[in-house]
Amino acid sequence: MMTKKKPLDASGYNLKESVVSINRVTKVVKGGKNLSFSALVVVGDPDAAVVGFGTGKAKEVPSAIKKGIEAAKKNLHKVNLLQRTIPHQTMGVFGSGKVLLKPAPEGTGVIAGGPVRYVIEAAGVHNVLTKCLGSRNPHNVVKATVDALVQLRDREAMKAMRGLHTVDMPAQPASEA
Repeated sequence: MMTKKKPLDASGYNLKESVVSINRVTKVVKGGKNLSFSALVVVGDPDAAVVGFGTGKAKEVPSAIKKGIEAAKKNLHKVNLLQRTIPHQTMGVFGSGKVLLKPAPEGTGVIAGGPVRYVIEAAGVHNVLTKCLGSRNPHNVVKATVDALVQLRDREAMKAMRGLHTVDMPAQPASEA
């Protein structure tokens, strides 16, 4: 489940936006149908390893995308990376959607499809293996992917959590670097 962290300020980052999905939604009212559009947007700074997502809804598509971008900028999260991949395997869950992320050696690239790819590339990960389990709904998949990225821990945090000193922790194998 998504861990509660204080969102980051968007002003200090060079954010790039990606539209994941646009849905046409209608509301049936007494006088007929009200048509509007819903947009799911991912923003991120690949250089700073920051990613966020948001949704916007409006009568026109550009307005919905703009609202989604503003919502995503208020929902930024820092991602712990190890060089150009993730430090360890993790599973993100949101609703019935589950996303498995595995580190990959240099040169593998981003092995991901659809909504997962947008989030991974926005976060600045260059080598990773992914598998989408359960729901394929774009909203659940994006939220599960962000949950998986937020769960990543760096070496110093793991040392502190385990109560180890630098000399107690074994050196990282060269094959993962």
